[in-house]
Amino acid sequence: MLNGKNTKEWIFNFAKKIENNKTYLSELDTPIGDGDHGNNMARGMEAVNDALSNTSNNDLTTVFKTIAMALISKVGGASGPLYGTAFLEMAKESNNSTDLSDLLSVALIGIKKRGGANVGDKTMIDVWDPVLTAIKSNSLTQQTIDKAVDNTKNMIARKGRASYLGERSVGHLDPGAVSSGYLFSALLETEGIL
Repeated sequence: MLNGKNTKEWIFNFAKKIENNKTYLSELDTPIGDGDHGNNMARGMEAVNDALSNTSNNDLTTVFKTIAMALISKVGGASGPLYGTAFLEMAKESNNSTDLSDLLSVALIGIKKRGGANVGDKTMIDVWDPVLTAIKSNSLTQQTIDKAVDNTKNMIARKGRASYLGERSVGHLDPGAVSSGYLFSALLETEGIL
């Protein structure tokens, strides 16, 4: 079950992973995108950290809204709106449910609607979808996350900047899938959420 306190722990851990891997994420983005995914995400997560640290309100809806607003206002490119939409949808749903699979289900629907992508399009959805399936069956492992991320390497990009490359996008990991992998690795490491 999610609450404001463990959600903050989850997101602080995610922010650390982004900061530690921002150069790698931007390097992944260079051949198939704008080369700025890591720096954009790091800037956004720094804003999220600041915003969460400056609120003593641990209400889950407030925590999700705070995360969403910081991401939407600070992360450039497609990532800000996509991650922001995910957390905004979770904020809305958190008035009805604090169940992780319920919250991630609406987040995934929001990402699909916002980005117009589906499974197999070589995007963050290719990580979110199998992770959600694993969470619903109480079987999420690091191996599940890693496999979902690695699977994007052999896909042809059909959405976003990478789609301009067509078949030349094969052989590259999707940066949004990799950062989503960090999000779910951080989730796995946060006690009491799963």
